[in-house]
Amino acid sequence: MAHVLLIEDDPSLRGGLGMGLRRQGHRLDEAATGEEGLRMLRASPPDLVVLDLMLPGIDGFEVCRRVRALGTIPIVMLTARDDDLDVVSGLEAGADDYVVKPIAPRVLDARIRAILRRGEHTQTGPEVHGSLTIDRDALTVSRDGVRIPLTPTELRMLLELSASPGQVLSRQQLLESVWEHDYLGDSRIVDACVQRLRAKIEPSPSRPVYVQTVRSFGYRFGPL
Repeated sequence: MAHVLLIEDDPSLRGGLGMGLRRQGHRLDEAATGEEGLRMLRASPPDLVVLDLMLPGIDGFEVCRRVRALGTIPIVMLTARDDDLDVVSGLEAGADDYVVKPIAPRVLDARIRAILRRGEHTQTGPEVHGSLTIDRDALTVSRDGVRIPLTPTELRMLLELSASPGQVLSRQQLLESVWEHDYLGDSRIVDACVQRLRAKIEPSPSRPVYVQTVRSFGYRFGPL
């Protein structure tokens, strides 16, 4: 099971989620503030961070940015309401997924397992697409010979798109294949992930060559 760092200031919610995740077999570290969570992360990096956005002191958005600056640890953010601004800001800060409170531990456990499975996708490789090399066996990506660190979500997104160059995948298809959300989901998650992926793999993110937008539908992988 996973080593999870839960950063949540509400003691009752933190206790309930912590107990539930431990029952699912996860090893859990708990922090009540962003500062405490960052100290714990540096001392013992977890497999995944569950992060409340509304924290005293350093808020969840800033914690998210700092965690992302430290590496590719997946982040699931907790938000008290399905607020467009909160969700978009959290995704842009680097979160991989979000859940709206209250959340049952078994549902959060399912999200955690889905994220961690994203780094287990293997086929054959390596593949060369222009200056980009994707090795599906080693699960590595490089551009002009330089390794590009991707989060599990970003990697899975790239693997899904590059599996069929030129084929258009809708946001809903990507939501189901990458996030394993089997309902009519939130396309903002997909768009935010694409923006972060482009910032890492594209020579010019504002003029993408590899991850191309098909207006009003979705994305396809180039170059064509």
